[in-house]
Amino acid sequence: MPSLSTLSPEALTELRSGLRGEYEALKAQGLKLDMTRGKPASDQLDLAAEMLALPGNRDTTAEDGTDARNYGNLQGLPETRALFAPVLGAPPEQMVIANNSSLALMHDVLVYALLKGVPGGAGPWSKQEPITILCPVPGYDRHFTLCEGFGIRMIPIPMTGEGPDMEAVEREAADPSVKGIWCVPQYSNPSGETYSEETVRRLASLKAAAPDFRILWDNAYAVHHLTEARPSLPNTLEACAEAGNPDRPIVFASTSKVTLAGAGLAMLAASPANVKWYLAQAGRRSIGPDKLNQLRHVRFLRDAAGIAAHMERHRALIAPKFAAVEEAFAARLDGWDVAHWSRPLGGYFITLDVTDGTASRVVQLAGEAGIALTPAGATHPYGKDPHDRTLRIAPTFPGLDAVRKAAEAVALCTLLAAVEALGQRANA
Repeated sequence: MPSLSTLSPEALTELRSGLRGEYEALKAQGLKLDMTRGKPASDQLDLAAEMLALPGNRDTTAEDGTDARNYGNLQGLPETRALFAPVLGAPPEQMVIANNSSLALMHDVLVYALLKGVPGGAGPWSKQEPITILCPVPGYDRHFTLCEGFGIRMIPIPMTGEGPDMEAVEREAADPSVKGIWCVPQYSNPSGETYSEETVRRLASLKAAAPDFRILWDNAYAVHHLTEARPSLPNTLEACAEAGNPDRPIVFASTSKVTLAGAGLAMLAASPANVKWYLAQAGRRSIGPDKLNQLRHVRFLRDAAGIAAHMERHRALIAPKFAAVEEAFAARLDGWDVAHWSRPLGGYFITLDVTDGTASRVVQLAGEAGIALTPAGATHPYGKDPHDRTLRIAPTFPGLDAVRKAAEAVALCTLLAAVEALGQRANA
């Protein structure tokens, strides 16, 4: 198959006409498919159905004698912290178990930092404005929304395949107004890469960073494997402690894509000083989390082996969907030199990089054909992708047949948008 750029004007016109015909036929199908968010499908949620009967009306006492029906235990039950300690790579005493949203924990950490400052800092971040957080791109739009909502300036940092470009991080972090960096270190959202040992070491060892610089370590996909491969992610808490910066990382995770997305557990892990700081602030807004749900998770998942077995059941359901996207993209786009896409070993997303300047058009074409995609630019701060190139594909929520149809349609729209752009340039 020839590269698109090598086609003669006549061949390009013929190809465009054929693609338009296919596209009109696609629109006539009346599809209504949603590939916008990385949500678990109903059959994934069904995997945790027996949780709904747990812990049972006579099973409300925790190991330490706590009545889980009552107030208290702001840090979370000891057995729940012990269950998830290996996932977060932290001792149970350096963990907090909260209610269902890790995003809420991230929100609160930012708010507390803005209003009160953090350990080792020179006071509230809000008194030091303007302040900045580094944002690896492509990245997670919810992180960007949090910063934008609080007026925190964002600096995009390119991803490299092993994590953020550390030369750029080291250069930008030398500015004392830079207070942190967002990280999705395992199966990054949406690029799928896992941070290398060197990346983690350099983040831990940043010498010029402000004393109150924080690594906001959103390890959302720590156990979400798609293959037998298990990339090894270095422990950021240990790396930072060894580098003499124990207060630098704050680790977040949740069971939103493990058990029940709307009724899971959120977790935070950090240094003793950071945990004490967080609990002091959080104690003003809550007398304690839902401890019955914590017991429910302990009874259902039991231990590390139980978590691993449960996630294998998830893998059996979603890995074929990722394979279907790969097959559809390869069948339609290989050889044309108009797009590249990730082949993740885990996580919830595929990154599709289309021809520069056409991502918005691909989304438009797909939308008019009944396939909803995350908006172009969502992978960058302020919703602005300077190359109009990167799209995030979320295959988990629709059924397998729907995923296959949607991927084939997106591939068609990608090729059509590239052909249109090339024709426009030729006529300019």
